[in-house]
Amino acid sequence: MRLLQRSADGTFSLTANLVGEDTIYPYAILSHTWGADAEEVTFEDLANSVGKAKPGYEKIRFCGERARQDGLQYFWIDTCCINKAKKAEFSQAIKSMFRWYRNAARCYVYMSDVSSPLPETDEDATPPLWTSDFQKSR
Repeated sequence: MRLLQRSADGTFSLTANLVGEDTIYPYAILSHTWGADAEEVTFEDLANSVGKAKPGYEKIRFCGERARQDGLQYFWIDTCCINKAKKAEFSQAIKSMFRWYRNAARCYVYMSDVSSPLPETDEDATPPLWTSDFQKSR
């Protein structure tokens, strides 16, 4: 398992592969739907310091910012934290994903097709104001 680390200056970097490590840092994890392959930021993109112009970079920015707000320095996103070029690593990641989600300190959901922001006060709304946006989401 590799994690993304958000630096104080807002940049992101990958940790070393932590498979077999006794201690994994507290981390957040992102649940999302994948965009087209060309839109997602990959492990290779991060390793080569490219990918900021891809639409999928917004997911990294979102997750990193939410993790920071929750006091977490590390987070995991499947599209860019798994080296899919290494078959053994990819296979191990698929087998480990349930555990990784279960062990995360936080799990964020990124719904790219839900664009309306949550209102500040909707506690009294019946149904909640965001219900229709969620129902339309894929």
